[in-house]
Amino acid sequence: MQFTFGSYRLDPDRRELTRGPDTIALGPRAFDLLLYLVQHSARVVSKQELLHVIWGGRIVSESTMTSHVNAVRNAIGDSGSEQRLVRTVARKGFRFVADVRVIDRPNQTGLPGQDFTAATPLPSSVPRVDRRPSIAVMPFLNLSADPTQEYFADGVVEDIIAALSRLGWLFVTARNSSFTYKGRTVDVTQVGRDLGVRYLLEGSLRRAEDRVRITGQLIEAATGITVWAERFEASLTDIFQVQDEVVASVVGAIVPQLERAEIERAHRKANDCLDAYDYYLRGMARFHQGTREAVNQALPLFYKVIELDPDYAAGYGMAAWCHVWRKVNGWLADPAQDAAEGARLAHRAIELGRHDPIALTRGGHALGHFGGDLDGCIALLDRALVLNPNLLAAWYLSGFQRIARGEPDDAIERFAKGMRLSPLDPEMPRMQTGTALAHMLAGNYDHASLWASKALRELPTFALAAGVLAASDALAGRTREAARTLRELRQLNPSLRISNISDWLQLRRPADLDALTEGLRRSGLPE
Repeated sequence: MQFTFGSYRLDPDRRELTRGPDTIALGPRAFDLLLYLVQHSARVVSKQELLHVIWGGRIVSESTMTSHVNAVRNAIGDSGSEQRLVRTVARKGFRFVADVRVIDRPNQTGLPGQDFTAATPLPSSVPRVDRRPSIAVMPFLNLSADPTQEYFADGVVEDIIAALSRLGWLFVTARNSSFTYKGRTVDVTQVGRDLGVRYLLEGSLRRAEDRVRITGQLIEAATGITVWAERFEASLTDIFQVQDEVVASVVGAIVPQLERAEIERAHRKANDCLDAYDYYLRGMARFHQGTREAVNQALPLFYKVIELDPDYAAGYGMAAWCHVWRKVNGWLADPAQDAAEGARLAHRAIELGRHDPIALTRGGHALGHFGGDLDGCIALLDRALVLNPNLLAAWYLSGFQRIARGEPDDAIERFAKGMRLSPLDPEMPRMQTGTALAHMLAGNYDHASLWASKALRELPTFALAAGVLAASDALAGRTREAARTLRELRQLNPSLRISNISDWLQLRRPADLDALTEGLRRSGLPE
């Protein structure tokens, strides 16, 4: 469909704004803003709603939003003083006040009897701009014999909504909207259209004596396909603690599935239709593979993200983290230049993403690698966990920072928390390696070898995992195994020497650096 107002025509499929035969230039985000205001011209659209829909929940300055609104007005012959088409409603938001009509796209078959240009009034409800992923958490069914358990099921759903709402990249429908379907048999595709969401989370709860079982399934609304399904069980010794644990488990499980589904969707899109978010998803897909080739492919994708959207804080954070991954694996062609670039990207991520937990996590950890203040970087990740207590990356990367500060026991707990949150996550080898390093520095060499071996089985190109395994085996007296692993390490990172271990891995406590150095020296690493 197309939208017309006055002498203008707005084509969402072609992403074109035209006036007669002329095409009017409009930036991608300003186009999305105009389209959303036109689609919702029957009401005032709040600034908070625009932040969620157009900016993916990220905090942007008042001047940034104003400049985009002005760009829209200029494109359609309006101005801030006249406000003939786009009206500012004080303390409320914006409303598109022109008479909007919907025109069905001409039929391409050429069959007789079809009305090619039938104009109809704008429907009262149309789907939101298809930009960021969106989800509605539906009321869970109470399958218990006791109807009074309804409150527990509703409480779990409300907490899941609250937890998912902390994810800036995900649009979450408010509880009052999704709960209008409570007690009704619904068609998921129709609900998706009604609420304008891409995914639905459905579930049920069954309580028997002192046990509770909760099932959940993530559904792609447009197709009705189940993306993910899981079952959770717990003992009801403390009902509120159980509720917290169930919510953390559900959120931790579905977030990686949402990311995978979005990555697959981005890969299905034509290259000439990609926006900054699509490039971000493609970059994440490459990054998770962890190989040198894949990370070299991911980095330019993240640079493309920030080229298309200079305010995309998480894009800067992930670009910085690609430089971290290169450093840890010995892939830096020009260490000084790459470190400076990694630090620049990290600073920019933090500057733009003060309320973005992903940007704070990736950018903060990158600064710890490229000469930043370790305690200050830890504070950034702690803030990320306040903003989103279920963010896996913040838990496991804060574990590495605790290792750097000489707190291996705290680190082990953080890695364990991350693995509980997302036991099938693509970042699992990094968590396993962190756990191995923490155990090694705590003197638990057998545990360290076990965890490092697990990491190498899943990600054989991870140089740090090989280094921890070689050092742990050597310190435990398993010299033959240590020497064999060291040969693999030197193939992965030929430039590593005893003399540059402190540049390879930051360890504030001298005893920790000495332990790692001694283990690698016994393994046969050259001076």
